[in-house]
Formats: sequence, C-alpha cells, structure tokens
Amino acid sequence: MLKTVALTLILSLAPMVVMAETPKAPAAKPEMSKLSPMTGVWKGRAKGTDRAGKAYDIIQTERVGFMLDGDVLVVEGKGYEDGGAVAFNALGVVSYNAMTQKYEFRAYSGGFAGTHSFEVTPEGFVWEMAAGPKAKIRYLIVIKDGTWVETGEYIAEGQPGRKFIELNLKRVGDSDWPVAGTIKP
Repeated sequence: MLKTVALTLILSLAPMVVMAETPKAPAAKPEMSKLSPMTGVWKGRAKGTDRAGKAYDIIQTERVGFMLDGDVLVVEGKGYEDGGAVAFNALGVVSYNAMTQKYEFRAYSGGFAGTHSFEVTPEGFVWEMAAGPKAKIRYLIVIKDGTWVETGEYIAEGQPGRKFIELNLKRVGDSDWPVAGTIKP
C-alpha cells in the first residue's frame, strides 16, 4: 500500500518537474513582426503557364493574418476563373524557430504538403521548395506601397530560371482572419 501511495505521488509530480525543467523558447515575436506587411486582404491577377505550357489568367486573392498571439502567420491563397469557379486554393503557415533562428513555411495545396525555407529580404520575402533532383521552385514576393508582386520561377541546376507565374495584387483592406470567430468559453 505504501509503495502504491509513493508511486502515485511520484507520478503525479512528474509532469510539474518536466514543466519546470523545460526551457522557454526565446521570443520569436520580433522576427515574426517582420512579416506584418503581408497581413490583410489582397486581390488582383495571377498570370502564368501550367505544366503543359498552357497560359492562364485568373483572379487571385490572398488573406493573411497572425494567430497564436503572433507566433504564426496564416496565408490562404485562392484563385478564381473569370466565371467564379475556384481554380486554385492553398494554405500556408509561416513560423519562426528561435532555436534554429530560421523561418519555416508549411504549405498545403492540391493534396500536397511540405515544409519549405522562407526568408525575409529587404523588399519582401522569398520561399523555395524542391522540384526534383537539382531543381527548385522559388517564389519572390515584393510588397511596396500597397502592392504585392510575386513571381514563381523553376530553377534547374546549370540553367537560367524560367518564370511560370506572376501575381500582381493590391491590398484591399485589413482582415481579422483567421482569429475572427474564435470560440469563447
């Protein structure tokens, strides 16, 4: 009986010991605040060529906002054909790992998902993803004076980059997304 009581006491205190010994991560907020220019609602055109080489021109929207008290930035990109049908939809989550001192970009689209590099540049942001052996896709985002210009390039080793998409968006307003509608106790 005494062994059972002692074991119960040890097991009940173990979570407190683990919590007390877990170091707090350094604050990521100063790095995440560098992403503030992305927040809001954006709308414009996306023009490019698909994998088969066919040209397209769609209405593109982006809604961007912080969650978790500024620890993550959530981005939803949605493209529409002129008739209103959804042509493209993607979700991304940007975070900053204070331990590695690097951003991470987790993206989801069309049944695919991946974690990619993401960097702040003097003009905006750049993120990249692998696109096969010795190849990558690079997205360069420039935000200035209420405009968001994003270009996507396919870059194979030893070859010049090939632009396959360009977004030209205007900021159309603020957004309380994604925190709006939070469930209250």
